[in-house]
Amino acid sequence: MTLTVEEDRSGPWTVLRVRGEWDPASCPEVRRRVHAAVAAGRRDVVLDLTEVASCEAGGVGVLIAARRLLNSCGGRLRLVLPATGPATAPAGATQVRRVLESLGVRRLFEVYGDLTAATGAAPAV
Repeated sequence: MTLTVEEDRSGPWTVLRVRGEWDPASCPEVRRRVHAAVAAGRRDVVLDLTEVASCEAGGVGVLIAARRLLNSCGGRLRLVLPATGPATAPAGATQVRRVLESLGVRRLFEVYGDLTAATGAAPAV
């Protein structure tokens, strides 16, 4: 399964929907899309990871770099990862959440359960 990144807008937010296998070969695509959004003057970015089938350490590195980039220019980064649990979240999103937690970096990110919450004023989960 290849990785795709689709871009959309929701108010001031640039939404990047990431789908598929997030492996070392696909990390540059996500990084490129975040950098392109910032270069275009967009400072509020949501990465919707709901449909990511798997994520390795390289993907986490991209998330950390994206957070750093957006913080350096006064922007915001939010992640969409549905709550864990077999009945409430796709397996990939649950796996991404577990990777972030196991590496001890989950606390670095504003994580939301769905896109509506991430682009609105709802508190992070």
